[in-house]
Amino acid sequence: MIKLLLAILMASALSAGALAASPEIGEEPLDSAVLSTIKTKFGTLMELANRHDFDALHEMFWQSPSTLLVAKSAIQSEGNWAGFWGNEAVDRKLRDIGSSGPVVLEPDYAKLRVVGLTHDVAESYVPMNITVSYAGQDGTPRPFLMIINWLRVGEDWKIASEVILPIPPLPATKG
Repeated sequence: MIKLLLAILMASALSAGALAASPEIGEEPLDSAVLSTIKTKFGTLMELANRHDFDALHEMFWQSPSTLLVAKSAIQSEGNWAGFWGNEAVDRKLRDIGSSGPVVLEPDYAKLRVVGLTHDVAESYVPMNITVSYAGQDGTPRPFLMIINWLRVGEDWKIASEVILPIPPLPATKG
């Protein structure tokens, strides 16, 4: 009984500590200047991607084996879309995609949204059209969503994960 009581008290104390460390519900942990900085970094990311500047793109990513890029796969055993973990895999995937032919990313900046999750983590979301002829894609602009988790590293913001999701076509309407 005493062990159970101690476990409950410990769990309660840990929960209270976690709640005290997190921002209040509805409170934005990042100020508008930081959110604006991340939006600017997103714009830089789009410019670099459209220029196929792979070295500069590499520098935008968090240098960690936990860095993630979710993108179209060209290897059947990986599935149609796959996660590529670590900087070497991310660099290789970006080079493979960028070297496959024309790649153009056209984000809808009016719908770009950046929110703070904590003081050191932010997330951006934007719909976009991507023109690419990688892994069986025919070079026709198609709709995608890009979701990025940004991580504060020192005084800079780096991409910790970038998830690119195709938006499926609307189902045909009946009658």
